[in-house]
This record gives sequence, structure tokens and C-alpha cells, in this order.
Amino acid sequence: MVIIENEPKNFKLEETTIWAFPDRGKWATHSGKYRGNWSPYIPRNLILRYTNEGDWILDQFLGSGTTLIEAKLLNRNAIGIDINPYSIKLSSQNLNFEIRDGPKIFTKLGNARNLLFIKDESIDMVCTHPPYANIIHYSTSIEEDISHLGYNEFLEAMKDVAEEAFRVLKNGKICAFMMGDVREHSYVKPLGMDTMQLFINVGFRLKEIIIKEQHNCRSADYWQGKQVNFLMLAHEYIFVLEKISVC
Repeated sequence: MVIIENEPKNFKLEETTIWAFPDRGKWATHSGKYRGNWSPYIPRNLILRYTNEGDWILDQFLGSGTTLIEAKLLNRNAIGIDINPYSIKLSSQNLNFEIRDGPKIFTKLGNARNLLFIKDESIDMVCTHPPYANIIHYSTSIEEDISHLGYNEFLEAMKDVAEEAFRVLKNGKICAFMMGDVREHSYVKPLGMDTMQLFINVGFRLKEIIIKEQHNCRSADYWQGKQVNFLMLAHEYIFVLEKISVC
């Protein structure tokens, strides 16, 4: 496969804690067809700011491969995990392009809650975008798919995800993930902050909270023009956390 455009035009690193990408980004093999995937501008910013060429990046929720595509384009080695075989197939297709002296890129069918095949303190950055509890179901019959879990059960599962991220990450390195809040019976449930706290509880130190403005959201189209007694959620959080081991 030949890649005609392998980077965004006029790109520059974000410098504040408010990020917005009205043009979600379609360079390389990126597309918005996979529901719920994040804009490639997000992992590009995070990878460039917090890693060096040749570093190892882990994405525990591979999806369509957005993070690994950026890792490959930016000459970082990467491992992508997903519990859904469809995601492995789709991301492998999206990663099927050549880079001169390219990095090592691996995809693996697996569970983000159990990464025993990855050694302790072997990863230079965790950069991932988990599901938002059961807002979008990413499979129909995979028993351990956490996108089918309700709010409390999802948080229980994310405890394991946080512990595994902490275990495999090198000391002093960064774990970054994006999470949004949800509504139940018109009331907000703070899924973002609750998930962030799980990562702090396992030992991460909070470095940044970035507010990411939502664009082209399908739920916004659904509610457009309807008479409702609540505001549409139009933001997500990107949490940047640092592993600081206490000796």
C-alpha cells in the first residue's frame, strides 16, 4: 500500500489544556468509519510530546488502530490489544503500509485487564481510548467485552486495566487516556473523573487534565431540535498521568 499523505498539513503541538479538532484528520489510513474512535490528532500530540523515536507504546483498546498508525508514522514501536477479533482484522488492514526503516508494530487478541504476556516496566507510554461503559457496544457476544458493562461494573473492570497499565509502564513514563461522562435519566454520571481516580489509586500521579471539545458526534445529531431538559455533553477528558514508583 502506498501512503500519499502521511502527516496532517500545518500541524503543530497543542499548547493549552483545551483541544478541539473540527477536522478529525484523514491522513494516512485514518478514517472516522469506526464508531467512537478518537481523532488521530490526539495520539499524535501525546506521542510527540511524551515519547522519543524507538520507544514502545501500548494501546490496550486497539479499535481500528488509530494510535498504532500514528506510532508507526512517528517511528515508535507499538503493541495494540483488543478483545474483539474484528478490531484485530480492521487495524491490521489499516496498518498495512510501508515506512522506510519502519518500527516494530504488533496487534494481539487479548484482554486489557490481563497483560501477562508483557513484562513489568517494559513500556514507554500507554496511549489508549477505552469505551465509555456501555454507551457503544463493540461486540455482540464476547463475554469479557467491557463495552457491555453498566457504570459500576465498568469501573470495577477499569481497576484491573489501571493496575496492568501501571505494572507494564516504566518508572517516570506517561499513561494517557481519553474518557467522557455519561447521562442516566437526564442526570450526569462523572465517568471521566471516576475513571481517572482509579488510575490515581493504583499509584499514578495526575500531570494534566485536557478538555477535548466534541465535534461530529452522532448523539448530538439525534438530540438536535428535540425538546429536552438537559444540555448535550460536548466535551471529553484526556488524562495524562505519570508513573512514579515509591521505593
